[in-house]
Amino acid sequence: MAFKAGLGRWGVAASVVLLAGCSALTPGSNSAQNGANEPARAVSTVLPNEPVTLRLAFTDGPEMVERLVAAFEAKHPQVTIEPQYTEFSDYTKSIKLTMTSNSPPDIAQYSVAMKDLIGSGHILGLDAYRDAYGWGEKFPPNGLSQLTSDESGKVAGTGSLYGVPAGLSLTGVFYNKQLAAQAGISAPPRTLAEFEQALAKARDAGLTPLAVGALDSGALHLWAALLNVMVPTQEYRDWVNGQPNGSLTGPAALAATEKVAEWARNGYITESANGTGQSQSTASFASGDSVFLMNGNWAAAQIAAELGEGAGFFLMPGQSPDEPATGSGFSVSYTISPASQHPDVAAAFLDFLASPEAAAIESAGGFLPPNVDAAPAQTGVQGDLQNAYARVIEADGLNAYPDFAAPAAYDRMASGLQALIAGEGDPQAFLTQVQEIRDDYQAK
Repeated sequence: MAFKAGLGRWGVAASVVLLAGCSALTPGSNSAQNGANEPARAVSTVLPNEPVTLRLAFTDGPEMVERLVAAFEAKHPQVTIEPQYTEFSDYTKSIKLTMTSNSPPDIAQYSVAMKDLIGSGHILGLDAYRDAYGWGEKFPPNGLSQLTSDESGKVAGTGSLYGVPAGLSLTGVFYNKQLAAQAGISAPPRTLAEFEQALAKARDAGLTPLAVGALDSGALHLWAALLNVMVPTQEYRDWVNGQPNGSLTGPAALAATEKVAEWARNGYITESANGTGQSQSTASFASGDSVFLMNGNWAAAQIAAELGEGAGFFLMPGQSPDEPATGSGFSVSYTISPASQHPDVAAAFLDFLASPEAAAIESAGGFLPPNVDAAPAQTGVQGDLQNAYARVIEADGLNAYPDFAAPAAYDRMASGLQALIAGEGDPQAFLTQVQEIRDDYQAK
């Protein structure tokens, strides 16, 4: 896409922040080799009136991204953003090379595969922009915390900010109200024990209790949900965020992992789980083939379209009714390349993601807007999901997915959980192997 027509000189100043010795901010510099700490520089929230073109590399929500870009360009007609979409599997394989090339995109969707790029200085630190725009007030603390890191990129939840969310995800349990009533289940479970009783009722009624798309990440979402409610939150976060001595080999994690195998053994999980992907399991659930489905917010629009008011959503319940709401989620989030010639403009786009206008687009795209207060009210299953998200944010209960512990962890987790579902794996051995992958990554 070509530059748009020139619009003259710089606009009226709104805010210019001079920062001496701030970290990782060098607009317009050739700083890809500079690392996370950068010299003094000025950060501005003022956009130039002159034409600017940015390139945005991403993999999730093409329609949402197109609409966000169009809305931002309408507000700032001197800015052109060129979206560059890549299929997820190719994106995770290629984004590190893309960001370290001689012509990286100005903005890139964050992926766990990019953690190393923080340590190598190929992702811009955003602390100064956070302060200039007041992002601490615009985005939920959980959403920003997941995108902070130490300078190595290996310890999350501390240090500097390296991205902001465009839309947040949340996993949980969808349910078919008609089938639940048929099985004698009158209300969503308030505790984990009640959920297990509901699963047993569904099985005993001759129905498929729980659909899980374990061919890809469905079993990982189930395992994560059980970890959330059975492992102390800080213990889990220390492990997944890379804190020294973080461990997932204790008795609570073992009990959660054994629960996956136990549910499969009890006939609660659909027998075809290991041969079914998430999209297939969602389609099956939406067709009325199971009472419950383990999945995330990205499935809500499809389920609402198929089942209407006949579907609902709840978080994996805790061991007592009054436990704080917890859930697994991360964001479709964006980072800025230190090599960008227009980091102030790129940061303005990131700030736009918290606007009410963006919230409407993010919500329509099937994501949970980071600005909870600006989210359009939803009804039905999407309303259930929105309420659950608000409860999780209020309780500071959003946890990163387990595979964020190490870039190489996903494959081992997926295959290990498949083995547990098939009745072939050993829960303790699985946890030990996952821990070794995480510890090896931290030790490098």
